[in-house]
Amino acid sequence: MNGVIYARYSSDNQREESIDGQLRECKAFAEKNDIRIIDSYIDRALSAKTDNRPAFQQMINDSSKGLFDVIIVWKLDRFARNRYDSAHYKNILKKNNVRVISATEAISEGAEGIILESVLEGMAEYYSVELAEKINRGLTENALKCKYNGGSLTLGYRIDSEQHYQIDPMTAPIVREIFESYKSGMTQQEIADSLNNKGFRTQRGSKFKVSNIARILTNRRYIGEYIYSGTVIPNSIPAIVSQDVFDDVQQILAKSKRAPARHKAEDDYLLTTKLYCGKCMSFMVGESGRAKGNRYSYYKCVNAKRTKSCDKKAVKKDWIENIVVKQVMDTIMDDDLIERIIDSILKTLESENTTVPILKKELSETEKSIKNMINAIEQGIITKSTKQRLDELEKRKEELEIQIAEENIKQPKLTRDQLEFWFHKFRKFDFHKLEYRRRLIDSFVNAVILYDDRIEFHFNYKDGAKELSLDELNNVSDLSSLTPP
Repeated sequence: MNGVIYARYSSDNQREESIDGQLRECKAFAEKNDIRIIDSYIDRALSAKTDNRPAFQQMINDSSKGLFDVIIVWKLDRFARNRYDSAHYKNILKKNNVRVISATEAISEGAEGIILESVLEGMAEYYSVELAEKINRGLTENALKCKYNGGSLTLGYRIDSEQHYQIDPMTAPIVREIFESYKSGMTQQEIADSLNNKGFRTQRGSKFKVSNIARILTNRRYIGEYIYSGTVIPNSIPAIVSQDVFDDVQQILAKSKRAPARHKAEDDYLLTTKLYCGKCMSFMVGESGRAKGNRYSYYKCVNAKRTKSCDKKAVKKDWIENIVVKQVMDTIMDDDLIERIIDSILKTLESENTTVPILKKELSETEKSIKNMINAIEQGIITKSTKQRLDELEKRKEELEIQIAEENIKQPKLTRDQLEFWFHKFRKFDFHKLEYRRRLIDSFVNAVILYDDRIEFHFNYKDGAKELSLDELNNVSDLSSLTPP
């Protein structure tokens, strides 16, 4: 299993774990659970607003390239500033078969928020097209002029005074060397090692990794294309490599991808990152094999698989997944329990909706300042900087109005009736189908700990812990009784 680490540090929180501390704990967690770390994405002392984090956005983009299976964070609150952002980005990651896991929270606190994220993922009004157009107007105008729109600058380019892309004579040769080296037969790891040995570094000043090389080799900006919101404008910025070289490299990359894909339906282990060994508390991961022409799928402790330091026996995939599905089904059929979960979700919504009041307070203060400025002008009190200050206040007012509108749409007012309808709809699913089994487990299961004589279930709601002996679970894997009501 391949993974990446995401770490974020805000300088205004002195009690927060340092970047080095976050990385250390995430790496230790990865090593314990046999996860190969291929890259780290780090945002230092930046705004908590998710869209303002360049490393975070790069990680989300990279998730579509099939380079990694999991994102490891020190704590889940490192991932996004609120449930709404978290739901939005986790939905993107889910489509790319990437999971987010915490290095320090095997059993999360306040896990009702995970159920809330599942509700939000399905809401059509989650983002408004009208709002998106308003927010992106300035970005779109830049894009039509093929100007730099902010974020991480692509290696090989610099930005001139008018925000246009220009070839950087210092770093463009590195890009050309990467393409030519790969075309000549070097592997991506060999290219990274070669560049590092020569003292070259990425735009962030870090050593080159395979993931950096992979991104560069597939970046169409290097042939002069400007891409924004799915629109491609060819020959709009200076090209660093020729079309022929780029096409040759894409053919080589395509050949290297002909191996079977990571995520086949038959290899869909639904409890990945949720099933723990009761003996050593490491992950139990999926593996398969063939015997007498038949294919068998299991979950096995990573320590038993890798170092033989744990003697926990493997368990059949279908057996344990059916048990977990049955336990969750029993949960969502309990009306009293559902009411308690809804109470917790509504409380979570109320406690997390603090951004809008803060923005409204600043808007009120800004409007008051504008009014005072206008009164001063009407009374003839005017200086050289008055108009500039008034323009700044008007601009800030517009920004705040956009942010408030954005927050109101991203944080829809969920009612008890809406949540009850969602749970009722969930009950109607056919959980013999893979798609719905996955959704059920992702929404409700926090962790499952498998001992030799019992199973401990931790669900995503308050007091959602349950322990059953294997004797009690006898025949529970039979899902014949789980037909939709």
